[in-house]
Amino acid sequence: MSRTIDYYLTHLSPWAYLGHQAFQDLCAKHGVTIRARPVDLGGVFESNGGLPFAKRHPVRLDYRMIELQRWQQERGIPLTFKPAFFPVAPGLADRTGIAYERSGGNMLDYSLSVFQAVWVHDRNIADEAVIASVLESLGADAAPVLADAQGAEVEEIYQANKRDAIAAGIIGSPCYVLKGEPFWGQDRLDLLERALVSDRPAFRPL
Repeated sequence: MSRTIDYYLTHLSPWAYLGHQAFQDLCAKHGVTIRARPVDLGGVFESNGGLPFAKRHPVRLDYRMIELQRWQQERGIPLTFKPAFFPVAPGLADRTGIAYERSGGNMLDYSLSVFQAVWVHDRNIADEAVIASVLESLGADAAPVLADAQGAEVEEIYQANKRDAIAAGIIGSPCYVLKGEPFWGQDRLDLLERALVSDRPAFRPL
């Protein structure tokens, strides 16, 4: 029986970028379908007490930078540790991923290009022109996709993703949900793989 993992992410997340290809490789290895679900992380934080980047204690920000260096070395992919346009509002990029998939595109390919725009090429993903150039690089007609991204139907999907993320106990980006069990962070991919291989029942809060 085919299995599906809900992949909650925001396109501003360095951690989603760092785990993006490794997660896809894991799912391909085990024949798992990925359902990418861009999420309004600010809204999720409001529901569970998480703090946006600008409000975090300097000690936490310092440790974040250490972890970024560790995982960049571990994954062996390019990463600008202090990108020129971070943080910025990711909503346009997130909603455009939904719209691109609705147009027949592969959201995972789009996500990689957006991650690279922020974390490799120092581009501003809150800028519509930047997102248009990402779409065009993927062979898409940017104008109708961007129009759909700013329409009511995509906004409702985006809000539904947020509601489902909150209900699933999502803490941050990325979060992978297998059989209702959340695995928060690309550093949990080993645990996610073990759960897939064993096919154990999902763990729940006690």
